Amino acid sequence: MRARAVQGRKLKRERKGRRLEQASGRQPARVDSRLTRALGQVKLLLCDVDGVLTDASVWLGGERETKRFNILDGLGLLLLRRAGVRVGWVSARASLATTQRARDLKIDFLHQAEGSKVEAIEAILARAGLAWDEVCYIGDDIVDLGALQQAGVAVAVANAVAEVRAVADYVTRRRGGHGAVREVVELILKAQDKWQGLVAEYLA
Repeated sequence: MRARAVQGRKLKRERKGRRLEQASGRQPARVDSRLTRALGQVKLLLCDVDGVLTDASVWLGGERETKRFNILDGLGLLLLRRAGVRVGWVSARASLATTQRARDLKIDFLHQAEGSKVEAIEAILARAGLAWDEVCYIGDDIVDLGALQQAGVAVAVANAVAEVRAVADYVTRRRGGHGAVREVVELILKAQDKWQGLVAEYLA
């Protein structure tokens, strides 16, 4: 645990040197050996919903709002859970559409309420018996900054605001709602040597 904590702090310090490059949005961060090692320690993937799992659009006008979720992300999260990595969504906005999708995918932790995301995640970590260094967090807007600064691996989607890209360890090539979460899922599974085994199950 202590080694992971030191590694996590080192990774956070190294973010500072990459901030201007990532904030420009020109190049996604490289998956170097340090990031691969950190991804290998991830036991919980947490992410924002609107703008990360969706393209940030909400359809209103009927009795209830609707959202567009990406099927690639959905299967990726199912595979991640099968591989033993838990999943949680942390949103500052309550939505029945989000609740329904979370139930479909059997998401382990769902938080939908205004307030500090850091406090919400700390409550999740207490329930899960995990530490921040074992968390990969994916965000897109300034409400995610606190969680990104604390997480062992901080990820910004391609459409994230500059402030979020500046503190991220990795910026996805794909946009939120268009497979960004799946991209991160595959990075985690490959870093933990679990991806090929899952793929092989579908070759039979």
